[in-house]
Amino acid sequence: MDLQLKKSSLLLLVLLGFVGFGLGLVSADNNGSGEQPLSKIAIHKATRALNDDSSITAYPSLLGLKGEDTQWVKVDLVNPEPSTNDWVGVFSPANFNSSTCPPVNDPKEQTPYICTAPIKYMFANNYNSQYTKTGKASLKFQLINQRADFSFALFSGGLSNPKLVAVSNSITFVNPKAPLYPRLAQGKSWNEMTVTWTSGYNINEAVPFIEWGLKRQFPTQSPAGTLTFTRNSMCGSPARTVGWRDPGFIHTSFLKNLWPNTVYTYRMGHILSSGSIIWSKLYSFKSSPYPGQDSLQRVIIFGDMGKGERDGSNEYSNYQPGSLNTTDQLIKDLENIDIVFHIGDITYANGYISQWDQFTSQVEPIASKVAYMIASGNHERTWPNSGSFYNHMDSGGECGVLAETMFYVPAENRAKFWYSTDYGMFHFCVADTEHDWREGSEQYRFIENCLASVDRQKQPWLIFAAHRVLGYSSDYYYGLEGSFEEPMGRESMQKLWQKYKNQCVNSERSHYSGPPNGTIHVVVGGAGSHLSKFSQVTPKWSLYKDYDHGFGKLTAFNHSSLLFEYKKSRDGDVYDSFTISRDYRDVLACVQDSCEPTTLAY
Repeated sequence: MDLQLKKSSLLLLVLLGFVGFGLGLVSADNNGSGEQPLSKIAIHKATRALNDDSSITAYPSLLGLKGEDTQWVKVDLVNPEPSTNDWVGVFSPANFNSSTCPPVNDPKEQTPYICTAPIKYMFANNYNSQYTKTGKASLKFQLINQRADFSFALFSGGLSNPKLVAVSNSITFVNPKAPLYPRLAQGKSWNEMTVTWTSGYNINEAVPFIEWGLKRQFPTQSPAGTLTFTRNSMCGSPARTVGWRDPGFIHTSFLKNLWPNTVYTYRMGHILSSGSIIWSKLYSFKSSPYPGQDSLQRVIIFGDMGKGERDGSNEYSNYQPGSLNTTDQLIKDLENIDIVFHIGDITYANGYISQWDQFTSQVEPIASKVAYMIASGNHERTWPNSGSFYNHMDSGGECGVLAETMFYVPAENRAKFWYSTDYGMFHFCVADTEHDWREGSEQYRFIENCLASVDRQKQPWLIFAAHRVLGYSSDYYYGLEGSFEEPMGRESMQKLWQKYKNQCVNSERSHYSGPPNGTIHVVVGGAGSHLSKFSQVTPKWSLYKDYDHGFGKLTAFNHSSLLFEYKKSRDGDVYDSFTISRDYRDVLACVQDSCEPTTLAY
């Protein structure tokens, strides 16, 4: 099962091992191509060219009057000398001049006039075909609450040689520090849910907590921990330079001893020194089933989604064209989703930190309702000499700090982003391909223990997920190497897959049943970002390929029947599927080390 890969280095190898069967769901992003739109702006080269005859005005000036955390803003501009490459940048905080720049220690370097990239941008003629003739335009931007005020700046000279022509009035949300964008995640036990959110309140200003409980019962209050990070926490540019933006404060609360299959309501709160409380909106979630429980259980799994801009800014249609479609399809079908796994390449912020707020806002309707589990990808972690396995620069200097702080995973050490978690009949082993996974490593021992320790009678559906293609992929990049895998991937993992049922012995294409027959590898790396082409060589193990954006859905009907569906993001329809059936005798036949050390890799 080979669904479309993408370009850079992501693997979602979900080695779905059922009783005697394995399914490897892979989402790949293998050579780092694709340019972060904000990186196109040479903001450090910006010069001052303010013109009294030019103006830019934004309104309304006060946002969120009805409690909104997202609002559309209109921007009117006048420029007596218009050109096709004029553009408008959105800056937050509103004061973006050199007074906010860190000191320049190198005497050979000139202090920039502007040292921080905008959080988004749009060309002046985007909605206004007559702009170059009239010098007048009206633009619409969608803003989210990001803990600071906003201003808009008109530039001439294009993105590579920006000249500041006019600056707007500042606008702000009613409460820019409000608690926002909750992200649920499974805790370290099956009956624990964690809630992570972002606010502008440090612990010396307000005490964070969660109020939660069963409907129509007196609520419980649970404390929350608070984390943040500084510019010095970043490993390099742009995260440490033009891409830096204050992340606010990240809070996490642990809701424990949950009853299985039970709907809870919750809201985030901050107790001010005055005793008053700042509340978030009210949310709800359904707790996890008891491990091994026989019931309908539905899992969404994908990689490489990133974020999009509903206002058309940042030209994201060229970078992550499927992101909003995937998000919207998941929101549309949310009542039929129990848990989500986004296995690496989360935001593609690539060091432009403002984009993490944008992403958490985008997925809030999903992540506030069901557990949103992530894994580390190259665009989150990889940076030279930072402890990552690869020395590429795909993270833009973030080196894992953003992912490890903005989202919770039940890892023993979040800097080592591997973990296991249970959901009913499923057991998930999530690896971190940005750290060493080779035989003898700490992570290799974790993976083997995770695969070996699951009780397959209670949890027949064993999922192994990781970011890079450790198994099989017919992407052109891997095809050029001749191995159709991440280098060293299959060589390191093959022993474990074979030991826990990875053997290519079944010619069936759509329905797998009976005793142990092997592992099915599925590539689901087209959730949003740009796509790459397939190899001209079609390996005999490749059964289905599709050049489009989509995601995978696993439905466990009971201990004996599992359905995999590949859905396209543009319409939500199923374009490929297979089923797996087994009975109790298959469980008894599932003995470790019963597979021969062979593979049909080609």
